[in-house]
Amino acid sequence: MSELSSHAALDVVTVGEAMAMFVACETGPLEEVTQFTRQVAGAELNVAIGLSRLGLKVGWASRVGDDVFGRFVLKQLEKERINAGQVTVDNRFATGFQLKSKETGGRDPRVEYFRKNSAASHLSVADFNPDYFCAARHLHLSGVCAALSDSSLELLKFAAQQMRNAGKSLSFDPNLRPVLWRSEEVMRKEINALAFAADWVLPGLSEGQLLTGEKTPEGIADFYLNQGVKAVIIKTGPDGAWFKTADGEQAQVPAYKVENVVDTVGAGDGFAVGLVSALLEGLTLEQAVKRGNKIGSLAVQAVGDSEGLPTREQLDGA
Repeated sequence: MSELSSHAALDVVTVGEAMAMFVACETGPLEEVTQFTRQVAGAELNVAIGLSRLGLKVGWASRVGDDVFGRFVLKQLEKERINAGQVTVDNRFATGFQLKSKETGGRDPRVEYFRKNSAASHLSVADFNPDYFCAARHLHLSGVCAALSDSSLELLKFAAQQMRNAGKSLSFDPNLRPVLWRSEEVMRKEINALAFAADWVLPGLSEGQLLTGEKTPEGIADFYLNQGVKAVIIKTGPDGAWFKTADGEQAQVPAYKVENVVDTVGAGDGFAVGLVSALLEGLTLEQAVKRGNKIGSLAVQAVGDSEGLPTREQLDGA
């Protein structure tokens, strides 16, 4: 558990799975790689790390196993000054891990997961501590945790409803993992239900097309805005991002040019870090999207899912 009080006032709380990640030190098929470096991975944890590095007070709720990987995750939380007051050490189930290939030329790495029946997949509504969650002013959720199990999905639904009832703001990144869902139909239904509960929805263009059946950014945005969402921000890859608000404001915000893409994993999490941090600081949505693009561009220039996420000083100097 973090040295920080479990009920300290927080800016943001999120919930998800963290895994130990072994990143190949050499290119080639994973089965032939002999040397790896160990890091920590997990979409929601990446966002928590990025927000904490920018100076926000962040809480991360989860379950880890009573094992070496679980203790590794807890040490990383402490290192990044993330409040772990709602992390349960579960002695029944193990912490998941993954292997990630090293690629060149900006190609997406291959990732192989070992997470079935992990401690985090046993997250449930019982892990919602209202004193902890409602101490935060904002809740960030991702579709990755929603896909882990029926019980983790129910936790996210419950957390979203409770935080809305408490007057907190919510952001949601669909972060689709089709392989973890029973069917594409179930995935669309459940992911969209979580998105409808959010203030800010952050799909990628292809994700938005799959989830809504719409082809254009505006069609995707209107699908969610018509359900009460306040703003939809669509990541459009090398073009940057496009947004539309419930008030009708819309704009395309250009991407930052990256000469050397090292690792594409974590770009979307970096975007969420920039967007959420800026909006919580009172910046305009266009300024927030610009920061999201900037941090996303920094994230892909480092090996690892969160290693490229900047501190406040690094962000200001980039």
